[in-house]
Amino acid sequence: MDAIRTFFRKFYWNYIIERIFDYICDVRLKDENKELIIRQSAIEMIVNKGFDGLSMQKLAKKAKISASTIYVYFKSREDLLNKLFIEVQEKFEKDALNDFSADLNFEDGLWLQWENRLKNITKNPVNFQFHEQFRSSPLINHKDIKPTIFRKVMNDFVENAIRKEEIKDLPSEIFWAVAYGPFYILVQFHLNQATMSGKPFLLSEQKLKQTFNLVLSALKK
Repeated sequence: MDAIRTFFRKFYWNYIIERIFDYICDVRLKDENKELIIRQSAIEMIVNKGFDGLSMQKLAKKAKISASTIYVYFKSREDLLNKLFIEVQEKFEKDALNDFSADLNFEDGLWLQWENRLKNITKNPVNFQFHEQFRSSPLINHKDIKPTIFRKVMNDFVENAIRKEEIKDLPSEIFWAVAYGPFYILVQFHLNQATMSGKPFLLSEQKLKQTFNLVLSALKK
């Protein structure tokens, strides 16, 4: 009889522990979903209305939560903006560096950068628009926005190409304008589905490759 009681006590407590664990996991999942909704809503608001259009009250209304709930995840509006940018930037840089190495020959490396960046942008167009808005604003100078390994890898790639005499040794601002300026203009046309004159536009691999070859010709030694 005692053995039976002991068995049922262990069974009961194991059951209770499992239910508590399930509850904790469920609450954690709900919390993570709530934070994701806050982040996505904030990015959409900034892209559509600019940074001045974002307030915690407006964000709470869009996310369908109380304003106080936002402060559970973010200390302030400033903290929210910085964390949004850092998260978007980390994802972009991770995708851009996929299969990439600073030791690649210049043509292959630059083309891979164009391909990787395009994949990230077309998959996350709203995040891209937010990223560009943030980078073009004074917010980019905040102390919490620190240089990443991505910049070093890109600089090493260019320096290696110059050392191997694959490309001209240009001032950095001119190199970056030539190497990526045409790419981002095409991307913006693609996202807008129209050129600056309003002509319908869809970015094909043929158009991308044609532009890339022109860029390559301008940079090669």
